[in-house]
Amino acid sequence: MSEPRDEFDAIVVGAGAAGLYMLHRLREMGLTALALETGDGVGGTWFWNRYPGARCDVPSLEYSFGFSEELQQGWEWSEIMPAQSEVLAYLNHVADRFDLRRDIRFETRLSAATYDESARRWRLATDAGDVLSARFCVMATGCLSAPLRPDFEGLDRFEGDVHYTSGWPREGVDLSGRRVGVIGTGSSGVQCIPILAEQADHLYVFQRTPVYTFPADNAPLEPDFQSFVKANYREIRKKQRASDTGVSEHAQGALFSTPTRRLLDLSAVERAAALEDLGFGVVRSFADIRTETAANEIAVEMYREMIRRTIDDPLVAERLCPREHPIGCKRQVVDTDYFITFNRPDVTLIDLREGGIEAITPTGLRTTNGEYEFDVLVLATGFDAMTGALRRIDIRGRHDRTLASKWADGPRAYLGLLSADFPNLFTITGPGSPSVLSNMMHSIEQHVDWIADCIGHMGENGFDEIEPAVDAEDEWVAHVIDEADGTVWTAPSCRSWYLGANVPGKRRIFMPYTGGVKKYRAKCDEVVARDYEGFVFTRSGRTEPAPAGF
Repeated sequence: MSEPRDEFDAIVVGAGAAGLYMLHRLREMGLTALALETGDGVGGTWFWNRYPGARCDVPSLEYSFGFSEELQQGWEWSEIMPAQSEVLAYLNHVADRFDLRRDIRFETRLSAATYDESARRWRLATDAGDVLSARFCVMATGCLSAPLRPDFEGLDRFEGDVHYTSGWPREGVDLSGRRVGVIGTGSSGVQCIPILAEQADHLYVFQRTPVYTFPADNAPLEPDFQSFVKANYREIRKKQRASDTGVSEHAQGALFSTPTRRLLDLSAVERAAALEDLGFGVVRSFADIRTETAANEIAVEMYREMIRRTIDDPLVAERLCPREHPIGCKRQVVDTDYFITFNRPDVTLIDLREGGIEAITPTGLRTTNGEYEFDVLVLATGFDAMTGALRRIDIRGRHDRTLASKWADGPRAYLGLLSADFPNLFTITGPGSPSVLSNMMHSIEQHVDWIADCIGHMGENGFDEIEPAVDAEDEWVAHVIDEADGTVWTAPSCRSWYLGANVPGKRRIFMPYTGGVKKYRAKCDEVVARDYEGFVFTRSGRTEPAPAGF
C-alpha cells in the first residue's frame, strides 16, 4: 500500500444511520473525521433497498434517534410503520441538520485496511485510489448490506430484465403489461410481492421456503398520538433501554409487547378462541412459543390453520404452509396483504420444495416440474448477514492477520465492538450484540455512544490502542452461544441467516446476542464501570490490561 495522502483521527466506513451518528459524535469531540460511502447518497440500507413495498418493521416514532431533543421534536412521521422513502428522507434530514455531508466521500468503497503496528494507525485504500490514514477505524457497514448474488445456471443468458430487491433502480421499474418472476419469500419478497402483483400482467412466485409473517397493521399516525409520544420521549427512551428489543411497549401497544401468557396453559377451546381473536398474530402472543417445542408445534398448526382459512385454493394453501422449521427461528416478517395476494388469478405460486430450479432460460425459468416464461426476473435472495460486508474488505490487523481468516469459523468479537488483534477497529452493531434482534436505531445509538466515550477515555488517559483480551473475547463468544443454545433460533431444522445457513460454505454459528437489549446494555455499562474490564490498552509502548474476565 502506498504512503497515505490524507490523515484523520478517525475514519468511518458507511453513511447509513450508524455512520451519520458516529461522524456527528466524532466531530462534536473535536476530532478530524471522514466517512466513506459506496453510494452517492446517505441512508445505508434505506438508500439501496428501494424495491416496491419496502417498509420498516419497527414503528417510526421509535425507529429514530434520541440524542437530539430538537431532532426528535422537529421531525414529523406520517405512518406507524414508515416506508423506505420516509426513512430515507429522515436520514437525509439528519445529514443536513448536522451538516454531515462535507465530511463524507460518496461513491467511494473501502477495499483494504491494514494496521501499521509501528505507527499505530490504520492505513486504508479505496477503489477510487485514495490512500488514507487514521488512528481509529469505525465500521458502520451494516448487518444487511452484503447482497447475495445467486449462482443460477443460465442467469447471464436471460433475455429479459433482472432486478435485485437489494439494488432496485432509483427511477423504479415499469411492470405494466409484463410478466414477472420473483425468487425469494423472505422479508423483501413478502413486502414486494403484493405490490408486484398489482403492477404486473402476471406474477410467478418461486417459493424456496414458506414464511411465517404477522400483520403490520400499518396506518397513518394520528397527530394527537404523535404529540403524546413527543411529550413523553424521555420516558419512552428509558423504556427502550429496559426492554428486550429496544422498543417501548408503552408507546406502541400490543404489537411489540413482550408476551406473558403461555400457550401450553390454554385448553383446546381457549386456543381456538385465541386463534379467532389473534389470527396470524398468534406467532407473537405467547411466551413459551420461543422456548418450548410443544408450544411451538401447537402454534405452527394454528398458523397453518389461518393460512387455510385465508387461501381459497386448498393446494395453494398447503404449499404456503411452513413445515421445515419452527416459528421464530427465522426473522419474523411483517406483511401487508401477503397471503391474500395468492388468491389473485394473475398470481401463480411455484413451490420449489416440489421441484427445484434447474436453470434460468433465455425466456424464463425451468424447474424439475416445468418451465415458466416471463419478461422480468426479480431476485429477493437476501444477504450475507452480519459478517458479509466486513469479510469482503481486506482487513489486516497485527502480524498481517486478516479478519476473514480469524472469522472463518464464525465471528469472534468482544461485545460485538472490537476483535483481538485488530486494535482501534470498532464495529457498530457487530456480531455478538443484539443488533438485528432489536430496534436497530436504538442499538446503533448505544454503540456509537459507547465508542465515542471509549475514544474520549483513551484521550484523557493517553492510551494509543485498545483491543479485547483474548480470554474476555473467548468468554463473550461462548456466552453468546450459550444464550442462544436451546432456543428456537438454534433448532436443528432452522436454516436462518442469523446462523449464516443461507450462504454456501459459511460456518453455521448463531451471530446476534439473544440475551436482549437490557441485559446487553447492563454488561456494556458494567465493563466501563470496572475500568473497561476485559480490554487491553497500550500507552507509549506499555501494555496496560484492564481486569480480564467475564
